Amino acid sequence: MRAQTVSIKQLHEKTGQVVRQAAGALIRVTHRGTVVAVMANPRQVPNKRRRRVLLPAYATLFRRKPSNDVLADLDAVRGR
Repeated sequence: MRAQTVSIKQLHEKTGQVVRQAAGALIRVTHRGTVVAVMANPRQVPNKRRRRVLLPAYATLFRRKPSNDVLADLDAVRGR
């Protein structure tokens, strides 16, 4: 994959053209010589799936037998 570099000013002036180019190449967007963004085709970027984590407070809530009083359940979760 070839990489191109454009400044923010160039991106502003030719947004459509640069976005179309990003379909086939990695585009580095710079501000005063420093890379501030990268544009790429989503198919070229690996999809990282986040693993869901159940917070301890919710795990405790799910283990409890629900009551008929919603406010009491909320207070129990909040530690009141």
